[in-house]
Amino acid sequence: MRLGPQKRILFPWEGRGGGLRRFLRLGRLKPFLLVAAVLGVLVAIGARERKASGIRQTRATLLGARRVVDAYLADHDGGCPPTLGAVAEFGRLDGVPRDAWGRPLRLVCPGRFAGASFELMSDGPDGEPGGLDRIE
Repeated sequence: MRLGPQKRILFPWEGRGGGLRRFLRLGRLKPFLLVAAVLGVLVAIGARERKASGIRQTRATLLGARRVVDAYLADHDGGCPPTLGAVAEFGRLDGVPRDAWGRPLRLVCPGRFAGASFELMSDGPDGEPGGLDRIE
């Protein structure tokens, strides 16, 4: 008499094959991979937020410096300042205003656009003049 297919009982240390299904189970390694994935996501979010906070801080610095440059222009009959250092002395600032990455702001006088008497900008996080991430 022939019996149907027999089921074999496997012990945990015996190989089951299964390929991808077995690989995805990962046993004891799964909690460590989960923690590593969560930490990776947190680091990525932190880096993005650090850059965004630098941009916000630089825009606030630009706004304050723009007011001092406007006051300089008004006091000097619209004459362009020779450097941003002259504007800092006029406004009694503690040195030339710097962006969030420690680089001095850039003053272009007269401005590139019609009606703009000056342009005040930061080179952005990468520090390249005229780069795509500059802040105006």
